[in-house]
Order: sequence, then structure tokens, then C-alpha cells
Amino acid sequence: MLAALLGTKHKASMDFRANLKEVKKEVKEESLVLQIAFELIETEKKEAVQEKANFMAELPVLDLSGDQAALVEMLKKLAHTIDKVDEDRYDAESKVTKADKEIEDLRMKVVEIQGMKKPALKKVRMSADAMLQALLGTKHKASMDFRANLKEVKKEVKEEGVDAVGDWRKNVDEQAGMDGRKKKFQG
Repeated sequence: MLAALLGTKHKASMDFRANLKEVKKEVKEESLVLQIAFELIETEKKEAVQEKANFMAELPVLDLSGDQAALVEMLKKLAHTIDKVDEDRYDAESKVTKADKEIEDLRMKVVEIQGMKKPALKKVRMSADAMLQALLGTKHKASMDFRANLKEVKKEVKEEGVDAVGDWRKNVDEQAGMDGRKKKFQG
């Protein structure tokens, strides 16, 4: 129970003072690490503000003491510079996309040369109905009952024996007298 409460780092023993010392030591270490990280973040923020101030100080002061023609000329130069940067950016992007396409083609060639490894497939036993449902989806209802399509063969009952045998008493009576014997010899 102690191990569950304290975690896996701590030994589960009945010496609570030793465990308490270990926990306090770890908490103290974690708080020191957090304090150092907080100080580093604060110094980075101060450095970013200082860099921004230095960059702004290095920029030349804008000369706005001119007429409208000078201002238009400066805007044209600025627009030309922007166009040049956009062209360079587009060229760089096209080179990167071309390189990415070549890398993908080379990867495909490597895969073709090495060959694809086929994954080990599991044997799955499915009924015909389950297979149809998997192929067609759940919207379609289709059943494949092969037994229903089989031909039915019915036994034919022969009734010839009933006519030939008939009533045995008649046959005996007919054959008992002379008439019956004559028929036998004549027929």
C-alpha cells in the first residue's frame, strides 16, 4: 500500500522519517530546477527586449523632410525591393519543392529495388454472409444461402406393384377353378 501511495521511486518501508526525508529532498530538487528555469526565461525575455532596442537603434532615421516626388521615389524603390524579395522567395520555394519531389522519387526507387515485404496475414474464418456484409457494407442486406439454390430430388413412389398384385383373393379364386387354369395355358 505504501508503494502505491509513494510511487515507484520510493522504497516502501515502515520508516516514515526516512521516506519523508527522501520526499523532501526530491521536492527541494524539483523546486530548485523550477527556480533556475524561471530565471533563465526571465533573462531570455530581457535579452529579447535588449536586442529589439539595439536593432531599432542601428536603423537609420527616416528622412521625411522631402517633397512628394522624393516620397514617391522612395516608395517605388521600396516596392521594387519587395518584388525582388518575393521573386527570390518564390525561386527558393520552387527549388525546395523540386528537391522534395526528387527525394520522394528516389525513395520510391529504393523501395522498388528492395522490394516490398508482405505482412504476415492471419487466417480468418468467415461465412459467406459475413464476407458479403464486409464487402458490401452494412447498408446492403444480402445473404448467400447456397443450400436454397440446390436442386431438390424427390423420390418417386412406384405404384406398379399395387395394380399387378391387386386383391389376392380374386387371383386365388380365378386360378382355383378350371377357368383360371385355362386362362393360364391360353394366355
